[in-house]
Amino acid sequence: MESSLAMNTLIFLGVAIIMVPLARKFGLSSVIGYIAGGIIIGPYVLRLTGKDVNGIMHVSEFGVIMLLFLVGLELEPRKFWDMRKKIVGLGLTQMLLTISLLFLVFIWAGWRIDKAIAIAMCFALSSTAIVLQTLQEKDNLKTVAGEASFSTLLFQDIAVIPILAILPLIANFKAKHHDNEIQVLIQTLPEWMQFATVILGVVVLILLGRYVFVPFLRYVSKSGMPELLTASSLFLVIGVSELMVAIGLSPALGAFLAGVMLANSEFRHELEAQIDPFKGLLLAVFFVSVGSTINFNVIQKDPIFIFSTVFAVLAIKFIVLFAIGKFFKIDTPQNLFYAFALSQVGEFAFVLINYTSSLYLLNPELNAQMMAVTAITMCITPLLLIINDRLIIPKFIKEVPEEQSDFNILDKDVIQKKIIIVGFGHFGSTVGRLLKANKVSATVLDRDSDRVKLLRSHGFKVYYGDATKIPTLRAAGIDDAEILVLCLDDPDDNKFIADLVREHYPDVKIFVRAKNRLDAYDYLNNGINNIYRETLGTAVDMAIDVLHETGMRKYAARRLGQRFMAIDKASVRKLAKMKEDDELILFTTKEILQREEELLAYDNLNFDHQQWQDSSTDDEDEESDK
Repeated sequence: MESSLAMNTLIFLGVAIIMVPLARKFGLSSVIGYIAGGIIIGPYVLRLTGKDVNGIMHVSEFGVIMLLFLVGLELEPRKFWDMRKKIVGLGLTQMLLTISLLFLVFIWAGWRIDKAIAIAMCFALSSTAIVLQTLQEKDNLKTVAGEASFSTLLFQDIAVIPILAILPLIANFKAKHHDNEIQVLIQTLPEWMQFATVILGVVVLILLGRYVFVPFLRYVSKSGMPELLTASSLFLVIGVSELMVAIGLSPALGAFLAGVMLANSEFRHELEAQIDPFKGLLLAVFFVSVGSTINFNVIQKDPIFIFSTVFAVLAIKFIVLFAIGKFFKIDTPQNLFYAFALSQVGEFAFVLINYTSSLYLLNPELNAQMMAVTAITMCITPLLLIINDRLIIPKFIKEVPEEQSDFNILDKDVIQKKIIIVGFGHFGSTVGRLLKANKVSATVLDRDSDRVKLLRSHGFKVYYGDATKIPTLRAAGIDDAEILVLCLDDPDDNKFIADLVREHYPDVKIFVRAKNRLDAYDYLNNGINNIYRETLGTAVDMAIDVLHETGMRKYAARRLGQRFMAIDKASVRKLAKMKEDDELILFTTKEILQREEELLAYDNLNFDHQQWQDSSTDDEDEESDK
């Protein structure tokens, strides 16, 4: 039956609702449920989505674009830089070894050199969608295997850029002019300029993100309407994707780059919160599409070729990944998961294989076969992970060594508690400044875009977002947070957020700003004991208690708080004389913030070197405070 786009979407969602709970009931991954459902409703079984495979892929393309935008949004440039050794070490090694081995196998099978290298590069990539979904379901993102998987996937996503630039050079492609063919920009240029054009396009996008897109979002945020911010983010994603199409590259790559460009902006958490409700829906559409586009007619014509290629790809990628994991001293159970999880071919291969066909590297028959191989490897991976979990891992779990891995995520000697501060006005900024001066990091949420811009220029890690919404808190990291500091001017919002967090995250310790005595009564009656009524002194008291909660001795924290108040009073007197010169105030404020840190650091050098260690006197200090 022929179906409209709306009917296809309805069918996709319906089969997901039926098949995913069924798969979970049998202890299977939700990915298996999605793909199985797609096979059932696809054009080769029930034919509920029509016979046009390309039409189904167009339905899922937007899902892939939005998914990769979210992946890019989570890739903060600083975090990327901190992980550079892991990303390059794992990712580059995996890509080079996999491409080399696959190329040799394809040459041995009698393929042409250009065809072999093109398909080897396409198959070296893994599925970001499947791996991240699996890591989230198993809560493995923070494990050694999760960290290694994420690092490898990041390099692969970035590697798509040079691959897309190299393919035309391999094909020695010259654009053919037809009246009914839309010509992209990159094909109109000489071959030697095509690679440079791709790199230049990426650089231009980065500059646009910093100097055009972020100011544009600041302008929209002043309207106070979250839906406009969502619309603006979609506008930017689609616009950048179309720009990438115009120069001959993948729209999914454009979306990924758009996410990276906005990852370091103050709107990162708010954009995640706005788009997060659609994330599961988009994943469902994508995975169902993968199942529904498996061409069983192509498989039936030459099953030996198809499945021998599938086996060769899975085996080579598994061997390469497992060997790399051993080299980086990842223990066997974690290494097995890492190797199995990334052994499939990724969603970017759908785009790259079609691109190689447009360059006349592949004929239509081989194109269909390679698309089938890609889809089958994606279907097999969840089954391999189940086999690994239930049959293989139990044999190794008792042999896990206690030795240190090169991939330890956390330094056991340093305990950094996750802190979120909501509201960064006069009260909240006092808390944040004292924490920052003592090198205690915190994620800050504020819904005043002008204030966020100003504070970020001072070096604070502040994000635009409405903390009265659970998705915004999740994007800011409330799932892993241990301390929540509420400093909003509106007492009703503070109460609402406190109740919301107590209901959904009862283990999070809440420190809250109280407007007056009546507010304090309400908080006490609701079980919140860390209450601070509005003065400079109580704000400093709150910061002192937060420092103590992170491990500093009570006396040391109180001493630093008193020193901070003296410095703060002196700085207020200095700034009060300059209120008519905004530029001078901005410069002087930066100078004072730096001076606060230097003075407090000097105090620390002359104080007890054991101030960060817990002591039995802490309890006595707390009792005396009471």
